Amino acid sequence: MSNEYFEINKYLWNEKTKIHVDSDFYEMDDFLAGKNTLKPIELSLLGDIAGKKILHLQCHFGQDSLSLARMGAEVTGLDISDASIAKAQELNNTLGLNAQFICCDVYSAKEYIHEKFDIVFTSYGTIGWLPDMDKWADIVSHFMKPNGKFIFVELHPAVWMYDADFKDLMFSYFNKGAIIEMNPGTYAEPQADIKLQEIGWNHPLSEVCTALLKKGLNMKHFEEFDYSPHQCFNGMIERAPGEYIIESLEAKLPMTYSLVMQY
Repeated sequence: MSNEYFEINKYLWNEKTKIHVDSDFYEMDDFLAGKNTLKPIELSLLGDIAGKKILHLQCHFGQDSLSLARMGAEVTGLDISDASIAKAQELNNTLGLNAQFICCDVYSAKEYIHEKFDIVFTSYGTIGWLPDMDKWADIVSHFMKPNGKFIFVELHPAVWMYDADFKDLMFSYFNKGAIIEMNPGTYAEPQADIKLQEIGWNHPLSEVCTALLKKGLNMKHFEEFDYSPHQCFNGMIERAPGEYIIESLEAKLPMTYSLVMQY
């Protein structure tokens, strides 16, 4: 489809950001007091990042980017939402950090960023807003230094096949084109008074991996998990600290996957 999705989703995320920054989900007070918002899955893959240059794609309002900066990395965060980027810059200044933030569409990143990175990073609920995995993989690979890494943690495509209550299969596992919806609330505040159009795409694992492999990247790690580290769907319970599952599905559904690619 045309770039119409860009403006629709940008407006959506500008509105969501106003809700997210004050929500319990994002625990802003704890973050400002020093909490690292990165989860064990990605922390185990990142390792020691002191002195590393990291490009964080689709960084929302910057908590994870700034957590990376607190760990000693030199961070550039990018997001489609100007409201998110404005908040990220505000937080960066408040915390006295030196992260850089850029507002643009992922596919336009080459126009705004003219350097290479040790690590390209993106996580949780990102690629579903992008229509073309080949163009995405081109951006990822373009910004990697020789021997650089792409570290990716994402919600599993199987979860997007279901309705909001995980009772019925509604969508194909495969990418059948744009999915246009009007969903009330937001994952961070389900009762929020918001209901806006959003446009997304389902991307099966084969589509994601093939796009990256075609750019000459080598797969160094791939793992699937039967839980999400975020309580971001209806009907979830915490089966162990930081591990959330859909109670009615009894951990039978893959919820998250992680991927590391390298030149």
